[in-house]
Amino acid sequence: MAMALTLRWVPGVYGLARLAPDACLPAWIRGPGFVSLSWADDEVTVICDAAGIVQALIAPLSDNGIGVFVICTFDGEHLLIRQMDKPRAVALLQEAGHRFLPDEG
Repeated sequence: MAMALTLRWVPGVYGLARLAPDACLPAWIRGPGFVSLSWADDEVTVICDAAGIVQALIAPLSDNGIGVFVICTFDGEHLLIRQMDKPRAVALLQEAGHRFLPDEG
């Protein structure tokens, strides 16, 4: 018979982020609750309180008057902004240290 385990629910909502393998660890991972870091040759995976990930993305925008609608999935956070705010939003996110992949279309 398999060993019986005692389990505990960890409160909170957690998110997953992928970073470049040589990326500096962002300050938002040092928040409260459970944090896990996994390194691979091609990425660093961070699991932590979702509020830290989302806050790191929306603060540069909302602090500068850009409205943001956020949709979170298991694999990532999706920020919806007005088309007219895109150039300024890109600049603000890059100033905050975020990077963009090349456009696919």
